[in-house]
Amino acid sequence: MSKAKVVLTDYVWDSLDVEEEILGNLANLVPLQVTNPEAFFPEAESCEALLNTYGGPITADIMARMPNCKIIARYGIGVDTIDLAAATEAGIIVTNNPTYCIEEVAEHTLAMLLTCARKIAFYDRLVRKGEWAVPPGKPMFRLAGSTLGLIGFGNIARRVAKGAASLDMRVLYSDPFVEAGQFDVPGEKVEFEDLLKESDYLCVHAPLTPQTRGMVSANAFSKMKSTAVIINCSRGPIIDTEALVQALDDGQIAGCALDTTDPEPLPTDHSLRSRENVIINPHAAWYSEQAMEGLQRGAPSEVRRVLEGKWPINVVNQAVKEKNRADI
Repeated sequence: MSKAKVVLTDYVWDSLDVEEEILGNLANLVPLQVTNPEAFFPEAESCEALLNTYGGPITADIMARMPNCKIIARYGIGVDTIDLAAATEAGIIVTNNPTYCIEEVAEHTLAMLLTCARKIAFYDRLVRKGEWAVPPGKPMFRLAGSTLGLIGFGNIARRVAKGAASLDMRVLYSDPFVEAGQFDVPGEKVEFEDLLKESDYLCVHAPLTPQTRGMVSANAFSKMKSTAVIINCSRGPIIDTEALVQALDDGQIAGCALDTTDPEPLPTDHSLRSRENVIINPHAAWYSEQAMEGLQRGAPSEVRRVLEGKWPINVVNQAVKEKNRADI
């Protein structure tokens, strides 16, 4: 029996030993290191599976050039680089890896929250410049008794809610897909506009979809407290970057902490880079040694299930089951 061809578009780890361990007896792995979809070819033309990290966008046209492809398996959580409707129409299963870095992103969000509240990064920069003084960081407010707003109430947001509650913060959330009281975790469901108005710290945890792209807009910033801080460890384009810059210029909000930006990376001369009330990280919230292991095993494990004729675990486009090419 001949082995299947599996193309790996791009990856950010040092070795493919994990992929070879999981797929080696079923597939020939063809690793590329490209993010431009045109560069997937000619190798992808005859693939039965596509392993994908950042390469994209993977559009209907790209899928049409992979007539034997049964599955596109993303290493990460977000699938905004893949046209899900086109994949479903083409009978291609799309999977993601929704649990590999829940703890890490929640911890990073809380770290950014505490750093903003206590102005740790600001004071670190101050001391490094030779100044040893408290007044430049004023005013500061205690977290206990303040309000944390969560845009989205998925796995990561619910862990953040528990951490915030342990700091005696009031927790609110807005999520059209979660019912009030659905989960036994701290948090009161409110309308999005009320979330904006009441939050002292607003954390973005929604997935990037056509509906959420740019949802934190100029109109949203106009409803926020002038003392509020926004934190984004989800996807950069959920926040309108130009509107964010304007909100900071106008004093509509007090600051922001961004692990993800739009564009990403930010240009070296971008105005957000030089502001004392802005913290920027290089999309690092997902990372730990444990998360890296979970990241690397997730996607090839889904490909193996499909190649063995089994239905994968984390299917994003469930409607594909009626059309998929894998005959599962």
